[in-house]
Amino acid sequence: MAGYDDLILEALTRVKEIMPWDLSRLIKSGNKPLLLDVREPSEFATLRIPGSINVPRGILEQSCEWDYDETEPSLASGRDQEIVVICRSGKRSVLATDMLLRMGFENVVSLKTGVRGWNDFEQPLEDAAGRLLDPDHVDELLMPKLRADQRKPRI
Repeated sequence: MAGYDDLILEALTRVKEIMPWDLSRLIKSGNKPLLLDVREPSEFATLRIPGSINVPRGILEQSCEWDYDETEPSLASGRDQEIVVICRSGKRSVLATDMLLRMGFENVVSLKTGVRGWNDFEQPLEDAAGRLLDPDHVDELLMPKLRADQRKPRI
């Protein structure tokens, strides 16, 4: 049986990743790709890379197609556009990128290390109101929040 990390490793045989400095360079060059954040809406509202759009991974496939309540026109209208998929740490984005490739998107990559790495590289993050966030405060927002019952039992 494959676990979560096994699924990611398998997807990485097909998915290309870029580092935060690659994305920063790409944006500064004027060649702005579609920044697709696949985190949950509450995560996206808390902080995001400026200019990104939010399509949670759970509705990604429907968002890429016309005639669904979840249709995202910027995705449904062009499978040839340049897309960088973003999540918190770079794992969900790998799985989402793999799905986009399977759906015929050709120019799609995953942001390795996600918004955590973007913040570590001291690149701008904003809140839902568009206010830039202090990178030190962002570290707190990005910390895992595991409850005791979510941790692997010790035997």
